[in-house]
Amino acid sequence: MKARQIMIGLGTALLVLIAAAFFYARSITPQLELGTGYAARVACACRYIGNRSLESCRADFEPGMEPIRLSDDPAGKTVTAWVPLIASRSAHYDPVLGCQPEPFRGTALKLR
Repeated sequence: MKARQIMIGLGTALLVLIAAAFFYARSITPQLELGTGYAARVACACRYIGNRSLESCRADFEPGMEPIRLSDDPAGKTVTAWVPLIASRSAHYDPVLGCQPEPFRGTALKLR
């Protein structure tokens, strides 16, 4: 009986922790969307205009952007920035216009 109560308590605590993580991720999603768009644009300019390696482009990021990951598509001259399971944005290099972010395809936020 005692072991069963402990298991129920642990299960409940785990469910509360998962729910808290879900709601926290939802609350910071707009900031992460903005951050990934900024990171993609900056990294694209660094990579294709500055001719630097993608690893060196991280030095151009603002503090707090550590969770953002970068990937490079040299064939398409595109840099993608993403936070796993939450947000992803890309920027494409155009010789005339420079690095252009992809259009936002997410759900627009409603202002209160």
